[in-house]
Amino acid sequence: MARILVTGGAGYIGAHTVYFLLRAGHEVIVVDNLCRGHRRYVDPARLRVLDIRETRPLAKLLRQEAIDAVIHFAAYAYVGESMEKPEIYFDNNVAGTVSLLNAMTETGVRYLVFSSSAAVYGVPREVPIPEDNPVAPVNPYGESKAMVERMLTWMDRCRGLRSISLRYFNACGVEPGSGLGEEHDPETHLIPLVLRAARTGEPVTIFGDDYATPDGTCIRDYVHVSDLATAHLAALDWLLQGGPSEVFNVGTGKGHSVMEVVRTAETVVGKQVPYQIGPRRLGDPPVLVASPEKIQRTLNWRPVYTRLEDMIRTAWEFEKTRS
Repeated sequence: MARILVTGGAGYIGAHTVYFLLRAGHEVIVVDNLCRGHRRYVDPARLRVLDIRETRPLAKLLRQEAIDAVIHFAAYAYVGESMEKPEIYFDNNVAGTVSLLNAMTETGVRYLVFSSSAAVYGVPREVPIPEDNPVAPVNPYGESKAMVERMLTWMDRCRGLRSISLRYFNACGVEPGSGLGEEHDPETHLIPLVLRAARTGEPVTIFGDDYATPDGTCIRDYVHVSDLATAHLAALDWLLQGGPSEVFNVGTGKGHSVMEVVRTAETVVGKQVPYQIGPRRLGDPPVLVASPEKIQRTLNWRPVYTRLEDMIRTAWEFEKTRS
């Protein structure tokens, strides 16, 4: 087993990955500045409240803890916010990663699993999207992830730092029994917003119903957060066993529209979900669906959750605890 540093491990996907790392027997140290994470999500892993832009303390921690590999989640991740404040995305997501890479290079840590995003594709050339689809982001969030991916390519070539970039699609759901959940502030993910509308009666806003899709609403590939977590473990094992740097999509290969999510949630909850139609959101491509063949073939990873109804049901069990 290995000693793993997880940046952003107090967030939604990071905390789920920490949960699975601990179950697999790894020793985990979490670095998070808690500006958007939750301290209670870290237990029983050890937490260091630290910003990844603080290079010197970060290098000291890597050295003191004899870290074998890093899984890097720490980033801002709101598309709309990135369109309004692109500078904070380049500062936090890009400059923060430069700081992390400097600390890793200084201390000889050579393995990194990077939390990338399907947002690097922008409006894709083909659907389902293969990894060799052109990288052409349409928002600063996606651009920040693409910039880091390019940096990692050069860090491998010039410094021997091997990495896996996981371009994942729409994370959703909750690992049953984990005590974790999806609690963003503000919440921007569709499924928790839809379930909140069902619980409170306050309508959820659907951003645009005039896209070139069968029902006019955006189509996304929803992947359960537990499956995302196991993809990170598979990527970590690949690197620790000597595998080369790679880029993988993480998705199910199935697309669901916003209205499909609403109707499926109604089935799970047993009542109608109130909604209203709003204008399109800047930076939203009409369709994002993964081709997951490469990760299935190379890392032998496959999602456990393949039905949207099952994914939403795990999220609903958590949502009911918030009432």
